[in-house]
Amino acid sequence: MDLTDVQNHVSPRTIDIDKVGVKNISYPIVVLDKFKGTQHTVARINMYVNLPHRHKGTHMSRFIEILSEYRRDISLKKIGAILEETRRRLNAHSAHIEMTFPYFIDKAAPVTKARGLMEYICSFAGSLDEEGRLDLVVGITVPITTLCPCSKEISKVGAHNQRGEVRIQVRYKKFFWIEDLIRLAEECASCEVYALLKRQDEKYVTEKAYTNPMFVEDVVREIAHRLSQDDNFTWYAVESENFESIHNHSAYAYIESKVSSKQ
Repeated sequence: MDLTDVQNHVSPRTIDIDKVGVKNISYPIVVLDKFKGTQHTVARINMYVNLPHRHKGTHMSRFIEILSEYRRDISLKKIGAILEETRRRLNAHSAHIEMTFPYFIDKAAPVTKARGLMEYICSFAGSLDEEGRLDLVVGITVPITTLCPCSKEISKVGAHNQRGEVRIQVRYKKFFWIEDLIRLAEECASCEVYALLKRQDEKYVTEKAYTNPMFVEDVVREIAHRLSQDDNFTWYAVESENFESIHNHSAYAYIESKVSSKQ
């Protein structure tokens, strides 16, 4: 039976497409874990290639075939190979992949040391161009606590505080641990967030936040400063969002920068 491959027909519109592919695929992956070796998790994956104007469509099934072939070994170190295979199989000049996944760290409370699993949303994004240049970006989302410096300054007692999120994306020269980047973000807040707290721990985090008030501006500047001091990072984007406890809106700040090489 002759089944026509419509994707290979010529498009009546002579317009190139930058990215075409599949989105929101749920798939198991393996991530390196600083303390346990590896961690199995489930990612949401997007895969794309470019499409020249002469082709009507791309072959969507081939993306899934490639994932299936790598299903036991999908990790950051394999992204380059996956992209090269994607580019080859789909006869494309460029290929792209994005993975977003939950990552868990067993975290001890500050005083009682009671342990609970903290969830952090992490991401890998990779692109391979027609000259074989690989671009990798690692991202994390970290929950934090901030306490308002202005509220503390003008109030006789107390100050408003809230939970927020820090989102960091980096380009880098060599391997680094996700846990270390998460720790950096937590250290730049009024206080970090914990999965499990007893009364002694609640007292500690409340008082720590009160003695360390920070605006969203302070948070992104401190993180940017620390990233700029690390020779391993070549570019970063940092954003901080406070889910304001006394306002019907969020407070937000963003910094993006290339990192100059240290002499």
